[in-house]
Amino acid sequence: MHRSRIGVVLIDHPEESYDAAAAFWAAARGSERRGDATDPDDPYESLAPMAGGIGLELQRTGSGTPARVHLDVETDDVRAAIARVEALGATVVDHHDRWAVLADPGGLLFCVVPAQTGDDFAASATTWD
Repeated sequence: MHRSRIGVVLIDHPEESYDAAAAFWAAARGSERRGDATDPDDPYESLAPMAGGIGLELQRTGSGTPARVHLDVETDDVRAAIARVEALGATVVDHHDRWAVLADPGGLLFCVVPAQTGDDFAASATTWD
């Protein structure tokens, strides 16, 4: 048994367009940017959470990477969650120590990560056998 849910929506932009895109999305959302956009070791900035406590993050990606939106599926058992979505047709693109990048059957990227949001994960996640 494990639990998972969509915990974060990330708006990814390469460094060349990141500042303009981050300013745009903060203004479009009516949110303050929280984080240090100039820190090369921390490519994330937070915007105000969306309804249901789903995080909204900006991510500075490498030069020349495509702009995109991706989801973080957070879970209390990364291996079990990966196995579950692989059985549904996902493929692992890149596996890290604690998390993985996967692609859905249409090629859209998403990540499976340990539970990371500050609210009550267990109360809002779906339980899987």
